Amino acid sequence: MALNTFNTLREFSTKQGAAKFYSIPALTEAGFENTHRLPISIRIVLESVLRNVDGKRITEDHVKALANWQANQSRTEEIPFVVARVVLQDFTGVPLLADLAAMRNVAVNQGKNPKAIEPLVPVNLVVDHSVQVDFYNTPTSLQDNMELEFERNSERYKFMKWGMQAFDTFQVVPPGIGIVHQVNLEYLARGVLQKDHIYYPDTLVGTDSHTTMINGIGVVGWGVGGIEAEAGMLGQPVYFLTPDVVGVNLTDQLKEGVTATDLVLTITEMLRQAKVVGKFVEFFGPGTASLALPDRATIANMAPEYGATMGFFPVDEETVTYFRNTGRTDEEIDAFVSYWKAQNMFGIPQKGECDYSQLLELDLSTIEPSVAGPKRPQDRILLNNLKTKVNQLLTTPVKDGGYGKSTDSTQKVFHTVAKHVPLKDAEVLIAAITSCTNTSNPGVLLAAGILAKKAVALGLTVNPWVKTSLAPGSRVVTEYLKNAQLQDALDQLGFKLVGYGCTTCIGNAGPLDQDLEDTIVKNDLVGCAVLSGNRNFEARIHPNIKANFLMSPPLVVAFAIAGRVNIDMSTEPLGKDHNGQSVFLRDIWPTQQEVAEVMGFATDAQTYRKLYADFTKDNPLWNNIPSSTGLIYQWENSTYIAEPPFFKDFSMMPGVIQPIKGARALGIFGDSITTDHISPAGSIKPSSPAGKYLQEQGVVVKDFNSYGSRRGNHEVMMRGTFANVRIKNLMVPGSEGGVTLYQPSGEQMAIYDAAMAYQSKHIPTMIFAGEEYGTGSSRDWAAKGTQLLGVKAVIARSFERIHRSNLVGMGVLPCQFIGETTHQSLNLVGNETFDIVGIDDDLKPQQKITLVIHRASGQSEEVPLLLRIDTPIEVDYYKNGGILPYVLRELLD
Repeated sequence: MALNTFNTLREFSTKQGAAKFYSIPALTEAGFENTHRLPISIRIVLESVLRNVDGKRITEDHVKALANWQANQSRTEEIPFVVARVVLQDFTGVPLLADLAAMRNVAVNQGKNPKAIEPLVPVNLVVDHSVQVDFYNTPTSLQDNMELEFERNSERYKFMKWGMQAFDTFQVVPPGIGIVHQVNLEYLARGVLQKDHIYYPDTLVGTDSHTTMINGIGVVGWGVGGIEAEAGMLGQPVYFLTPDVVGVNLTDQLKEGVTATDLVLTITEMLRQAKVVGKFVEFFGPGTASLALPDRATIANMAPEYGATMGFFPVDEETVTYFRNTGRTDEEIDAFVSYWKAQNMFGIPQKGECDYSQLLELDLSTIEPSVAGPKRPQDRILLNNLKTKVNQLLTTPVKDGGYGKSTDSTQKVFHTVAKHVPLKDAEVLIAAITSCTNTSNPGVLLAAGILAKKAVALGLTVNPWVKTSLAPGSRVVTEYLKNAQLQDALDQLGFKLVGYGCTTCIGNAGPLDQDLEDTIVKNDLVGCAVLSGNRNFEARIHPNIKANFLMSPPLVVAFAIAGRVNIDMSTEPLGKDHNGQSVFLRDIWPTQQEVAEVMGFATDAQTYRKLYADFTKDNPLWNNIPSSTGLIYQWENSTYIAEPPFFKDFSMMPGVIQPIKGARALGIFGDSITTDHISPAGSIKPSSPAGKYLQEQGVVVKDFNSYGSRRGNHEVMMRGTFANVRIKNLMVPGSEGGVTLYQPSGEQMAIYDAAMAYQSKHIPTMIFAGEEYGTGSSRDWAAKGTQLLGVKAVIARSFERIHRSNLVGMGVLPCQFIGETTHQSLNLVGNETFDIVGIDDDLKPQQKITLVIHRASGQSEEVPLLLRIDTPIEVDYYKNGGILPYVLRELLD
């Protein structure tokens, strides 16, 4: 029975008749006079709080607090946000499903009904992270890659099929359909939902950082770790501190020759500098209204790169057009428009209409062609400055972020042994049109096709040793590229279809030619990747490719033709035409008019309806995967799926919070340690602890697959924690890879081996780090692995939002240095022991606690820390040993 809180349950009209909704404007009558000035994103969250008042988890006080949101005030109130649905991708979705299956085991062991563990909201898992680019530039690359994907992942897919029949609200979009965010945008999102005759906004959380892409169509949602997503699925609100909202006023329009990718790289750089981490960002103004919806979605997608919780775009006529073009029904669209108009939230606000915590301005006409790299997405480089920047990076010392080459060595040409391929620094070895950011945007994909068509007509080619690939975000892309007669030209340049999924951007670039790899490694060459992705962290794209540059799809094609990144495309030709004449980028760059002329092929509603109607049709590989049945999963001996250990010795009574005594440092790290550094997604080295374990289990190296694909097995994942080949533990100066010094002997060993040795002696461990610890993907295994290694606390200068909450969710203390204190200023070397005091059962959010350092010399020092358990509910999670035991105790009580 719906509660009529503050008399806000009202009616609005649709063509289907009268419909009910919780009216935000009606709150004005209840005395909340400024709701019409709240940012649109805050109003949507407010609607969820209002609709879900139950007097227990969500009260009228929560409504009052959010309805009285002020642009600038201290943020101490937490919001219990009940989402309408949850979206998963397979790398994060499989361990989540394993946790649910393990919870059912616990329920049975406790004498309870296993159906007590059941998602209470719709859950969609999209299998998009498992396809690798093993085959490329052949007519059968797509089929060959898919067959290998199914061969590698059949155990995981069988497990997913079990989940589909075991849980009522759990559905799987099988491999070969598309990338989760594009599938979400084109198909899963309905804009407005309806239950028990009450309409409400589509809201969600997803287990992938780039869930924010959905903000482009006015849907409030963001990425969380699988740990939080599980709690949300099982009836827990998603709790978060009342946010600041940064308003970005976009004015004017993009000029000729500038792409949405150039815009998003500029916004990423700008918002990183504005320090929007953990804040909502809301776009408004005339420039926002001028953007095509895929361009908005591209900007929203990159919210994790600029650090925001969301990059939100309100609903307007452009949103409606997109819904119509992508095959939503007339009834859905009518309800959608009627609902938002009834809420007085239809249309892009103009300057002065909403209150924001901070106001930023960006004139779209000032955007210039750009790329970002070589290691971070916020490091934007103007296209015309790229050659100078690359040459500078090559000779900059490694300690200053460069590659430490001599000027002479950068000019040297090396030849591979077998194929006699000439290689030198800064050459393009991977060119990939990939990732959700840009392959969901018809404007830049059609532009890539037009550029390719012009290049082929002039006789330009790509060096055969460049690994070229096209991995669209959905099958719709293939349809419109073919119908626009652009795919043939892409094929001729090597950009043949390799799969529908997150390939190169997630680390699934696949192997390079062994001859090439050997030459790169032997001569320490700085090989380059150019990709239309959103992430370019060290060793993510390929372990032996040192420089990775993000750029628009047409630029990916252009750089593949040029064959190197140290080129000034404004003055240097890409190559020669049939007649030996120089061809410059300007000669083949598509105009806005040329793109507009073929855009109609990407807006055919029938194509979308046809391709999303049936996922089993023409999908024999998926249909042939066997499925087990029953409410309880029968755990098998598998190196992919294993019963997680998080509920071992589970009891209905939580433990007692105690100080941490006598801890050792497991690792001391610098700034910008990403979740890729902490828990790699890519290839598994045979010599690593995970590689050795797999070989002990009888798995041959060619069948290792990736860390991401093995996230359903904790034995692999804990061995992979801190095992990235590029992570630098400052305890071992000059080292790379997951090594540490075991104390007190000072013996160098793998972090995993040291962690196990400490655990065998009941010695707790800690991690120390600098700024932005845990940036990157919403990778719950970065927190799960940390916990399983026995780490009790992570002490850093600052944390990325999702990883901080994931650490709390796994019962690991995130602590922050105060003021100017750093592990460098404290001269920590790793042979100290540590205590954390001031923590007990009376723990308070963000309280001050004390780190006691016991140095090898016998001296001691006390250092104040800020406890980054931020909210009261997080205190409860920590008291329970993490979010999963907390939720399980609630469900079984």
